[in-house]
Amino acid sequence: MQVTIFGPTGSVGKQLVQQALFKGYKVKAFGRNVFTQDLPKDDNLELIHGAVFDEGEVYKAIKGSDAILSALDGGTDGTDKSRSLGMKNIIRQMDKANIKRIIAVSGFGILNAMDDTYLFGDTNFPPALLPVSEEHFKAYELLKASSVNWTLVCCPEIIDKSATGLFTTNATYPPVVNNNKIYSGDVALFMINELTTNGYNKERVGISN
Repeated sequence: MQVTIFGPTGSVGKQLVQQALFKGYKVKAFGRNVFTQDLPKDDNLELIHGAVFDEGEVYKAIKGSDAILSALDGGTDGTDKSRSLGMKNIIRQMDKANIKRIIAVSGFGILNAMDDTYLFGDTNFPPALLPVSEEHFKAYELLKASSVNWTLVCCPEIIDKSATGLFTTNATYPPVVNNNKIYSGDVALFMINELTTNGYNKERVGISN
């Protein structure tokens, strides 16, 4: 399998690169800082410098891949549009390249509350997280309206630690056992496994250690 990874230099992105290579996949790591970060040296890893807003660069990076893994990151004050406009461009280029599968990191706030409103719409939701949650929600709406086969991994606080394999997931809602944290390695492990299990097609998935 060949995958293109967006955001490969963040805590989840680095884990995605490592775990995909461990599985024997061919990996294209796309981002602005791929040559300045300590990414593995591997014959199956291709580093591609580029911007997620550039149509030609993104198309070239995904062409020939079987699936896309996105760990796009950015600021949390709402001024960074990488999550929404970046996703819009990725979807557009996936359509051109006839790639159907994408698994992406998202935020816990876009999961449903028990009354089926969104968590980020609750009055008790942390105000500081509202702008980034709205960005994640815009990306979700773009994916939902698209023809691609998507999965959004909706994460609480991400702790930069290796995978344990000890985590819970739940479609649409937060996990029943929810500790409001998840290790970056476990996010990546879920995403890599989801490439072959396809257990959450066109769904938001809550995850927690």
